[in-house]
Amino acid sequence: MARILALDYGVKRTGIAVTDDLQIIASGLATIPTKELIPYLENYFKIENVELVLVGEPKQMDNTASNNEVPIQEFLKKFQEKFPTMEMKRVDERFTSKMAVRTMIDSGLKKKKRQNKALLDEISATIILQSYLY
Repeated sequence: MARILALDYGVKRTGIAVTDDLQIIASGLATIPTKELIPYLENYFKIENVELVLVGEPKQMDNTASNNEVPIQEFLKKFQEKFPTMEMKRVDERFTSKMAVRTMIDSGLKKKKRQNKALLDEISATIILQSYLY
């Protein structure tokens, strides 16, 4: 089997999570500046076997698209041009940031560490991936 990668796409930075080869365990991989995302993925796909990329889909409570959907759509076009054979799916990402904060609190991270937005994005990507797997 191959890995599944999840992206919590943001205008400034993107959280990335990945499964193991058996697609059992979801783990945070990295948070990188969004402007470096396509080159990062290109390099990652060369060294790891990835069969599916999940991209968070931000929605309002009434199920309409969030304002963040516009830059995500631009990214999706670039992604499909660069990686035309890579399967991609969208996953509802409502409440992932709140769940990530709760996870940080529950794991005992100090307030200073919880203010690390890069860590928050990585945990959010992991939650997106877990919601897909289970």
